[in-house]
Amino acid sequence: MNKLLASLIFFTRLPWWRLRSVPQEAFEHVVDWWPFVGWLTGGVMAGVYMGASLLGFPPSVAALLAIAFRLLLTGALHEDGLADFCDGFGGGISRARTLSIMKDSHIGTYGVLGLIICLGLLWASISSFDIHHSTFILFFDVAAKCAASLITGQLPYARTVEEAKNKVIYTGRSLGDWLWHSLRCILVLSLPLTLCCYFGYPQAFALLPIPFVVEYLLMRWMRHRLGGYTGDCCGALFLLCELSLYLSLPLIP
Repeated sequence: MNKLLASLIFFTRLPWWRLRSVPQEAFEHVVDWWPFVGWLTGGVMAGVYMGASLLGFPPSVAALLAIAFRLLLTGALHEDGLADFCDGFGGGISRARTLSIMKDSHIGTYGVLGLIICLGLLWASISSFDIHHSTFILFFDVAAKCAASLITGQLPYARTVEEAKNKVIYTGRSLGDWLWHSLRCILVLSLPLTLCCYFGYPQAFALLPIPFVVEYLLMRWMRHRLGGYTGDCCGALFLLCELSLYLSLPLIP
């Protein structure tokens, strides 16, 4: 329970910390429980889109409201990671320079362009949904978090504790940890997949491998450029895996 609560505290801006005190070591496992946060963030996003559509707002406005509410809920944590990732990987040549750029709090040209393109494509994709497609919003959020959460078991952290922005290094995984994490991902995916099938969208199963393929390719790139990953890489991974699902949906009959 402490690890799940730590993940909710870390990845959202809701006052979960008021419920109970969480030991610092629990924050080393927040990525393991990150997929469960998708039930909240994806659920809020889908609920806002559905609610706005029922109130008569056009899809373009409903989509913007849904994105805005998730940004408020997460404090734009993942978007900040994407911006730093784009700046670092776009402007850095060496490993040291890339890490230095990613740690800089100022946003550069690559970061601005990355956010505009990513959020623009996300908004345009959701704007094409009808109210029943809102189940995909939940599914895509959860599936992307499941895929992105694999990174901590595939690569070492690229910084030391002192160099990390939040002073936390996420733990790796033993074989037993991988088994438990796989079970967690299966459990957390069961709800959105069931909802998609209930509303007549079984093609969700055909989309499921896509974010994991994207995560694998990006992981290989991070290994080549950094020899590891950072917290910014996690945020970028989530948003890019999620976007890959939105862009792939029209290709599935």
